[in-house]
Amino acid sequence: MSEAAETASKNNNGWVRTVVDYGAALAFGAAYFITKDFQKATWVLVAASAAALIIGFAVERRLALMPLFFGAMALVFGTLGLIFHSDVFVKIKVTVINLALAAFLFGGVLTGRQPLKLVMGEALRMDEAAWKTLTLRYGIYFAVVAALNEIVRNTQDTDTWVKFRLGLLPLALVFVATQVPFIMKHMAKADETAAVEPPDAGF
Repeated sequence: MSEAAETASKNNNGWVRTVVDYGAALAFGAAYFITKDFQKATWVLVAASAAALIIGFAVERRLALMPLFFGAMALVFGTLGLIFHSDVFVKIKVTVINLALAAFLFGGVLTGRQPLKLVMGEALRMDEAAWKTLTLRYGIYFAVVAALNEIVRNTQDTDTWVKFRLGLLPLALVFVATQVPFIMKHMAKADETAAVEPPDAGF
């Protein structure tokens, strides 16, 4: 495939990435505030997560690691919530995912690896010191989100938690925006137009 054709294909599939990354979260939030029923909204979350994975695979012919991870976790925790008729599973999933990602990133740095590079390496080329710094920043972000989720989950009502969870979507974009100057400073010249993925894509 020529470079022009590959670029066009990526642009045409941009809507697919948006659906896969944000569709389930937005569908859950809309369902909850329309019905005011967490159980019904969880059904929507499970269905939308499965649909997003299917759509992503059908169009891109592959299941990218992070969307697959987020989608699978949404299906597992959402299904547990439906089985046990409890909102705890969906709420605590945010903590579990973000703590797991933080541990993965911090653990990689401690063992001399750059796990974030494995996820984003095709889009960005930077030196090892820059990757280490960026990895630590992402790890701190995930750890902070996990802590905030526990605070909100344990001290606020469900309406407030859902608003908080939806608010994490733009927060992820803001976090990425704050990292762009650092990334642009350290990335190779040929990669200056590369897109940077938000750190929290899935519900």
